[in-house]
Amino acid sequence: MKYDDFLTQIYLRHSSNVKLGLDRMYQILENMNNPEQHLQGIHIAGTNGKGSTSAMSEAILLAHGHTTGMNTSPHLIDYTERFRINGEIITSDELMTLYHKYQPCFDQTEASFFEITTALAFKLFVDKKVKSSIVEVGLGGRLDGTYPFNSSVTVITSISIDHPKSLGDNIEKIAYEKAGIIKNNKPVVLGLLKESALKVICEIANERKSPLYICNQDFFIENIKITNEGTTFDYACPKLNLNLKNVKTNLLGKHQAYNAGLAITATSLYLSSIKESLNITKLYEALDQVNWQGRMQVLSQNPFVIIDGAHNEEGVSSLVENIKNMFPNKRYHFLVAILRDKKLDNMIKEICTIADDIYISKNHSDRAADIQEQIDVAIACNTKYYADLDIINSLKKCLNNFKDENDILIITGSLYTISEVLKVKDEIFK
Repeated sequence: MKYDDFLTQIYLRHSSNVKLGLDRMYQILENMNNPEQHLQGIHIAGTNGKGSTSAMSEAILLAHGHTTGMNTSPHLIDYTERFRINGEIITSDELMTLYHKYQPCFDQTEASFFEITTALAFKLFVDKKVKSSIVEVGLGGRLDGTYPFNSSVTVITSISIDHPKSLGDNIEKIAYEKAGIIKNNKPVVLGLLKESALKVICEIANERKSPLYICNQDFFIENIKITNEGTTFDYACPKLNLNLKNVKTNLLGKHQAYNAGLAITATSLYLSSIKESLNITKLYEALDQVNWQGRMQVLSQNPFVIIDGAHNEEGVSSLVENIKNMFPNKRYHFLVAILRDKKLDNMIKEICTIADDIYISKNHSDRAADIQEQIDVAIACNTKYYADLDIINSLKKCLNNFKDENDILIITGSLYTISEVLKVKDEIFK
């Protein structure tokens, strides 16, 4: 079977079959001889910041000589991105071989796309004999396909309302779902959370006797500075006897300093759990070389173009704040294409607070928002807009309207949108 045929098969047969629940997942894993029970590492949930925190954790552990497996979602360009061994994407042949070995079980259980992906990752990590696994939750936590992962440390990055039909329509319900991955007697690292979410998670952690490490209570991020080259900050965690100055990550944005703080705390706790120590020199080197695309990524210097996968209100708010702080007194042009299950009115309103104009388009996802819905919000905000059903046409139109070095284009709204741009970046930005 060719790789394109393989992709068509799993997307057509499984991508729409999304059901929260664990019965099928456990049945699949049992058929694979329960690979999840032979893994250790870090399990990461949250509305935003999961991917960046995962990539930073991977970088730190690789710098410490670990063999690593990282499972994240969604992918930007190719499905194989969801499976990384030692920082490298696996080959399509390797993935297809593993899939076909267990295809009868997937068919028998009517496994969902995400269940298949997660099970393949667990089995792959065991087959590759990785020492440390980093697993990103897909949706929620308590009933997510990654729940069976036998993690050593739990991280919850942030909590805001996203996927309300699946996770609930208030912060407390969502916090309860995400806290489901907390393991008994295993440490929990928490990002900047609203008080209502923090209360729910702390109650569950205390019930499970899981030690808590809470941002701005147990560890602290201060003196954040952002340039085109990356983000610098100070980190302190008295409980871990860590006090680090001028830590730099190559990822851009204030939020990335907090994601880095989560990764530092989590990896330090994990290394301690396996009787190893955090090497500060290796930590500094690792965070300055994180392998992660599509998050406040400078795609081109001339013309100046930034892509960011902000896909909900919290993400867009953070993006707008970072853009204002990093590039004051510039002309901001936005290219957006959002999914219909997001609060696109609030997202576009936030963008329009700083946008000189907005280029509205539609990505290829079957969840893409109707283009007129997005236009209506821009009109209500009295923001100049352009509309085109094709993202790449919108990109070219925007670049043609650039006047000088004061123009900046920010492409955002969905990781699907970012993916489409990344596929043609070499052609557009020669």
